[in-house]
Amino acid sequence: MPTSDFPYIDGFVAAVPTANKQKYIDFSKTAAKIFKKYGALSLVECWGDDVPEGKVTSFPMAVKCQEDETVVFSWIAWPDSATRNSGMEKVMNDPEMHSETNPMPFDGKRIIFGGFKMIVNE
Repeated sequence: MPTSDFPYIDGFVAAVPTANKQKYIDFSKTAAKIFKKYGALSLVECWGDDVPEGKVTSFPMAVKCQEDETVVFSWIAWPDSATRNSGMEKVMNDPEMHSETNPMPFDGKRIIFGGFKMIVNE
């Protein structure tokens, strides 16, 4: 399969207050519906279980994780970068994504994110 046929991935790492785990799950389920509405194939959220603090760098250091927070690792799969670019713009402008009934339950200023072209999928 040519690499252009691989999905495009948006990756995220964030620190979420441990007490907000259920709020984060609820927020993510709503977000998944919105992302899928605009072309995402899937949204995956992973709650940190074995995420050690590093000496030089680490997930906790990268997001300035506090003792009362847990690192989450997430990704969104898109069919291609064009769908991602169009879909991400629509998501960011969707009023439901910025709803007071589903507020972001973590400090968005400390999130790390990036878009990636998949090169191996075994």
